[in-house]
Amino acid sequence: MFIIYDFIFLIFAIFNLPVYLFRRKFHRKFFMRLGVTPPDTELRNPIWIHAVSVGEAVAVRSLIAELRKIFPDKRFVLSTVTATGNKIVQSIAKEGDFITYLPLDFSFIVKKVMDKINPSLFIIAETEIWPNLISYLYKKNIPIVTVNGRISDASFKGYSSIRFLLKPVLNKISLFCVQGNRDAERLKSLGVTQGKVRITGNMKFDNVDYNYQIKDSQNLKLKLGMSAQEKLLVAGSTHPGEEEIILSIYKDLIAELQGLKLLIAPRHPERSKEVASLVSSFGFRSVLISTLVSNCSTCIPKPVFILDTIGELIHFYNISEIVFVGGSLVKKGGHNILEPASLAKPVIFGPYMFNFKDIAELFISNKAAVLVNNPQELREQIRELFKNASYYEELGRKAKDLIQKNIGSTRRSIELIKTIIEDKANAISY
Repeated sequence: MFIIYDFIFLIFAIFNLPVYLFRRKFHRKFFMRLGVTPPDTELRNPIWIHAVSVGEAVAVRSLIAELRKIFPDKRFVLSTVTATGNKIVQSIAKEGDFITYLPLDFSFIVKKVMDKINPSLFIIAETEIWPNLISYLYKKNIPIVTVNGRISDASFKGYSSIRFLLKPVLNKISLFCVQGNRDAERLKSLGVTQGKVRITGNMKFDNVDYNYQIKDSQNLKLKLGMSAQEKLLVAGSTHPGEEEIILSIYKDLIAELQGLKLLIAPRHPERSKEVASLVSSFGFRSVLISTLVSNCSTCIPKPVFILDTIGELIHFYNISEIVFVGGSLVKKGGHNILEPASLAKPVIFGPYMFNFKDIAELFISNKAAVLVNNPQELREQIRELFKNASYYEELGRKAKDLIQKNIGSTRRSIELIKTIIEDKANAISY
């Protein structure tokens, strides 16, 4: 079985090699994905937490903090697949933690790494299915827990077509802590034993207290050269096709809405130069945040700010008046709306929020965010929020209140994880 899967995975890797090269996914630490670890690595049965990218890494921040309290003597392995995710877990890590990339799912690579590190518990954020990894951990009697689990529409469609292959793999996972009823039902329909699936809610609601890391708002506004009367529109986590729409709308509105400023934060900061060229084509001056010195934007006519750094978007959300969350006007599935919502900012997103379907539906049903179906609706909502102070304040208040009502997923997941660990300890004692 493993030989067949290794062969299939190899063919898949070969066909995806051009994509890796084009998207520059090979980096100087890619050797870790091949199973190379420092020779002096000695972690003494750590807890391994895997978060594929930025969103998952942010989601498990509070989980890691709570696990440290429960197991103060344990060391942690924190892994990702993406370089951007790796930077986030570096900010979470403590002295003694091991930061790495998840090994490629070839049986011989997985065996080498797991035998070397020998974790006592393996936690997967959201839902990633790596058959060789899961099977070998199961063989070594290492509990596997999925936290903040979800099954997207696209994933469910694909998984259902190979249900007979996935069922035995999925049932090697000790526990699924999932976000909602839809995710639970989908796992059960894929053959997961009912007792292994628990609905714990979305951990992302537990990671929305950003006050401890917010930079001084007044100084940041001054850095952008903004007066107290000016208002900032932030287009966060945008994708190709969205920047054009935002810039077109902004160009139409600034003649009418005096004092409206724009900051674009592309989802992939490496696209910043591309976005800067686009900004110039609309007749604006692009200003990269990384090159901005205090107050220098006051002498730049018609600036559009571009966030070309990682980990700072939350600071600009904090000084914004209106937020559009990208990946939603184009078919990318949307991005996290909880960050700006937690700061009581009015949030707008497009119709393609399938990666955050439950959260988006929750906010819309509670009138705590605005769904726009096209650029025309986006233009009208920005205009309305700019002009109507009571509408602006009500939307932000409802967003923050809704988050407070949905906190608690981390605590529920921790209690279930403790049960898994206790069950293993009891089994060993016998």
